[in-house]
Amino acid sequence: MEVSTELILKALWETLYMVSISLFFGSILGIFLGILLVVTRKGHILENKFIFSIVNPIVNIFRSIPFIILLVAIIPLTRLIVGTSIGTTAAIVPLVLHVGPYISRLVENSLLEVDEGIIEAAKSMGATPFEIISRFIIPESFASLILSITTATIGLIGATAMAGAIGGGGLGDVAITYGYQRFSTITIFVTVIILVFVVQAVQGIGNILERKIRRL
Repeated sequence: MEVSTELILKALWETLYMVSISLFFGSILGIFLGILLVVTRKGHILENKFIFSIVNPIVNIFRSIPFIILLVAIIPLTRLIVGTSIGTTAAIVPLVLHVGPYISRLVENSLLEVDEGIIEAAKSMGATPFEIISRFIIPESFASLILSITTATIGLIGATAMAGAIGGGGLGDVAITYGYQRFSTITIFVTVIILVFVVQAVQGIGNILERKIRRL
């Protein structure tokens, strides 16, 4: 059974909807956690062993859980937040909890690349910790952060495809329901091609932005 163009376009829209909303909230969570992991580690501007020893294991735990298991494990939380555990909007909850910790590690790596001399210079000028973070650390690592978010976005696209396994909608749902379960090779082929195109577009945009920022 072949699917209609209308169904494919609807699935593409659902995928983009899940990715954009999840990336927005996941980036907020991930950037906050990533900054926290950097500035509270030993020897940094806001060294705090207690906070670091709490945040670090939490991030590790969520990163250790395969997304398909996380989808099922937090169904009660998903129902509590959005009122249902099935559908495109419901899939956003586990997607945020999946990509947030992932982004936090990418952000952590990007921020740690900043030369310590820049931080010491900021301190010598009397900059507050907030000013050091917002005016020195983040601007210096911005190009690397763009690539980190690009990588996270691509991983998120793959996760939305898995969300189709529990009725999350999107291209993954079409591939499973109309492709795999109804033995439609052409449907699987079309969804794969679209996903490849979307990933390539995201990576291309990320690379362009990163190069422009490094030239500034």
